[in-house]
Amino acid sequence: MRKLFLLAWGAVVPAVLAAASHAAPADRGGSASAEAAVRGGLGFLVQHQDADGAWSPGPGPAVTALVLRALLQDGRTPPTDPAAAAALSYVLDAVQPDGSFRGGPDGMLANYNTAICVSALAQLPGDPRASAAVRGGVDFLRAKQWQAGMTDPAGDAVDDCHPYFGGAGYGRHGRPDVSNTQMMVQALHDAGLSPSDPAFQRAATFIARCQGSEANDFFPPGTIKPDGGIIYSTSEDRGNIGVPQSMANPGQLDPTVDEGLRRPVSGLRGYGSMTYAGFKSFLYAGLTREDPRVAAALGWIRENHTLERNPGMPDGLDQQGLYYYYLVYGQALAAFGEDLVEQAGGDPLDWRAALAAALAQRQRPDGSWSNDEDRWMEGDPNLATAFAVLALQAAAR
Repeated sequence: MRKLFLLAWGAVVPAVLAAASHAAPADRGGSASAEAAVRGGLGFLVQHQDADGAWSPGPGPAVTALVLRALLQDGRTPPTDPAAAAALSYVLDAVQPDGSFRGGPDGMLANYNTAICVSALAQLPGDPRASAAVRGGVDFLRAKQWQAGMTDPAGDAVDDCHPYFGGAGYGRHGRPDVSNTQMMVQALHDAGLSPSDPAFQRAATFIARCQGSEANDFFPPGTIKPDGGIIYSTSEDRGNIGVPQSMANPGQLDPTVDEGLRRPVSGLRGYGSMTYAGFKSFLYAGLTREDPRVAAALGWIRENHTLERNPGMPDGLDQQGLYYYYLVYGQALAAFGEDLVEQAGGDPLDWRAALAAALAQRQRPDGSWSNDEDRWMEGDPNLATAFAVLALQAAAR
């Protein structure tokens, strides 16, 4: 059995982890307790579905699509189940003439919504309407990925050396970031595109430019801490193209004396949710563990592994994005294919059981999850519960 060697590990639930650390996992995903957690989470979600089939429709159909995917992946919920059928109808009704998915004419979150909806509908390859919507969504995502021949918001031509190249943003063809790029990559992967597809390779280029590694010469040395971690974006916003941004450095930008321009402070830090998201995307793009980009991400994971917080985020902010972190953690390590992680001076550890234990510790009596740090909507139990269930399902594969 192959092992992913980790040099550091944050305490999760000591009694459960001790039991998980002695043998190869007999039940992927952390045993019956993980299955019980999934059952509780799905039960909560079904009970809180809106009459029109949606969950938390504010940003569009994305949260509904996350829950729909969790229901369809469950193995016990057929597409004809009332909750799944209502959610499916809601998501399909969000299809737009251009192939995107959104709740109305505003395209601000079109990429975000479309990627998540494509991933959900890709679970239904035998449904003609779902398959047609997936094809349209894939075409939309590919067309909105930043690539050579496009023009950036400043009116400059995009080529393969542009900070936007290969990335995807929330919508309206705006500033790209690693989070939306990995959602696009996840959708294309779920839709069955080959890792050799140019869209994957462009995305890998964008993400690698957000990675702190000696091989990344896109920014001056020291701009990103060279420990293999991945930051949020190559650009702070459309007014600061090429000024990189990390959510782990909330005070990263300081005013300069030169006409009010802003510059990044040195040593932008990678953090857990973006590093696992980027690591997963590298794997979906067909990169091997020998590739320097994969090796650098693994080096960061070895040094920063924990399930107690979103690692790399500063003290006081490290619970932000925790459930998103759990989701990409589970997806990335499942894609990597290792069953055990090894700790320096300790026994090999079953990461699936560890993830299940961390989530079980945080599950509420009604079956839901919610983050007291509600940035990025994680205070919404519908979203946090969908992330948690999908993380457990990824670990069970």
